[in-house]
Parts: sequence; structure tokens; C-alpha cells
Amino acid sequence: MAKHLLKLLDLSKAEILQFLDLADQLKYEKKHGISHHLLQGKSLGMIFQKSSTRTRVSFEVGMYDLGGQALFLSPRDLQIGRGEPVEDTARVLSRYLDGIMIRTFAQQEVEDLAKYGTIPVINGLTDFAHPCQVLADLMTIREYLSKFEGRKLCYIGDGNNMANSLIVGGLKVGMEVSVATPEEYRPHPDVLAYAGEEVKKGARFILCTDIFEAAKDADVVVTDVWASMGQEDEAEKRRAAFRGYQVNEELLSVAKKDAILQHCLPAHKGEEITRDVFEKHAAEIFEEAENRLHAQKAVLVKLMQD
Repeated sequence: MAKHLLKLLDLSKAEILQFLDLADQLKYEKKHGISHHLLQGKSLGMIFQKSSTRTRVSFEVGMYDLGGQALFLSPRDLQIGRGEPVEDTARVLSRYLDGIMIRTFAQQEVEDLAKYGTIPVINGLTDFAHPCQVLADLMTIREYLSKFEGRKLCYIGDGNNMANSLIVGGLKVGMEVSVATPEEYRPHPDVLAYAGEEVKKGARFILCTDIFEAAKDADVVVTDVWASMGQEDEAEKRRAAFRGYQVNEELLSVAKKDAILQHCLPAHKGEEITRDVFEKHAAEIFEEAENRLHAQKAVLVKLMQD
């Protein structure tokens, strides 16, 4: 098992499935009131350069459920916010904590924390990757569809951290993956290079600009906001670029009849998704949100348990 969760590119299919299987078990135990204090006495430091609802609450509750504690650390609380090098922060926190979760902008910051620290590091989100969210997505997809093989995952929208992680995660577990983005908002070149190598091995991957081509016969349709956190100054430009990339009833009519919908939230209803479609698929979307808790607990246990 990997020592860190920095990006899904680092994980094997077997490691992803281990996380998902444990997440299923922990979810069952929580639903049935079975305690699982697997991290008794452990402390998780949570560094937030970007704010969050789901990430903060799910990690704090997760550590409580597991018998440990979580410390919320904003840039105002740390010297890293005043210029202390990340390598020094990593070496100090490694002497106090049993694990670090960081939600930030640059992927390199996460990689450096892992490089210079001596404790597990979990990527709670960067501009490049969102592995915790996509583990929750995969967990939800398997709950609804029972298996990954022979299923098609379609992503519509910005080629952002969600697109990057969905492509990698979907291909690694054996799904067909299709992505529709505007030409100037394609996924990261490293992710496309990975997808290209997988296609050579027989995987099915499509990158296009036509949302109907991407969504055709899809079992799962996923979308995300057009302007992510930190891109507020691009909001108008992005609204213009993504105007034809809305998930609506017309788009879903070309997907499988029983296709499920996923959205990492928060949703801008009326932009990337219509309000009617969101509400029609709210059960799947909020199950996905809940599964952040269970998937992350599995990550915490796998990485932090002695």
C-alpha cells in the first residue's frame, strides 16, 4: 500500500480497490452503530489554503469516528502563511502529528510535504488533482452500478482537477472514459499522456469537444463548476467558453436510460447543470457527498494505522 495519497496516478488498481472495499466496510459499520476506533490516539493536521465544506467536515468527523483527533490549520495559524518553507513545515509537523491532509493550490506543495516529512500526506485538493473526491465518486458508482467493467464514465466541462482525477481513476478501475471540454480547457498533458498509454493497452478513452458524442451510452455523467476556487476573475470568460457544456435533459437523453449523475459540489445550478436535472439526481449526488466521509476514513486507516 502506498504511503501517501498525493494523486491517483501514484496508485495501482489493487490499491484503489483496497480503499474502496474498506470504505464500504466502514460505511456499513457506521450505519449499524459499530464503532471502529482504528486510529485511537492519532492526530491529523489539516492545512487549508483553500476553504471547504465537505473536506473539512468529513475529515474532522472521520477522525472522530476513528478515535483520533483532527486539527484545523489555516494559513493564518501557520508560519507557512508567512513564508516558512514547506520543507521546514513538513519536518516540524512530522514530529507532532501522525498524518497531514492539505487542501491547496499547487500540486508541488503536496509533493514537497511528502518528500520532506516522515508521516503520511493526503491531498485534499490541488489545482491538478482531487483524489479523495474521485475515490468517493468511484465508491458511489460501484454502489449504484455494482461493477466498473463494461461501464462508461462521461465527464462534461472544464479539464480541471476533477477531470484529471476522473480520467485516471476511471481508467485504472477498468471503465471506459469519455471527456468533453472546450479545446482551450483540456485536461493536464500528464493525464492525457497516461490515458494514451492505457489506450495502447486496450483501454477506451475519448477526448472531444462534442458533449453529445461524449455522453452517448454513458452509465455515469459527471460535471463540475466552470470556474473553480481561485478562478473568480475568469468567471465571465469561462461562462462564455462553457455555454454549450451544460448537463441537461437533452444531453442525458443520449446517455443510458438509467444513467446516474455525479457532481462534486457546490453546484452552480443554471450553469454547468440545470436545476431540474440536479434535483432529479439529488439522491446520487448527495450519496456521493456522504461517501467522502467513508472513502477518506478508509484512506486515513490505510495510511495511518500502525
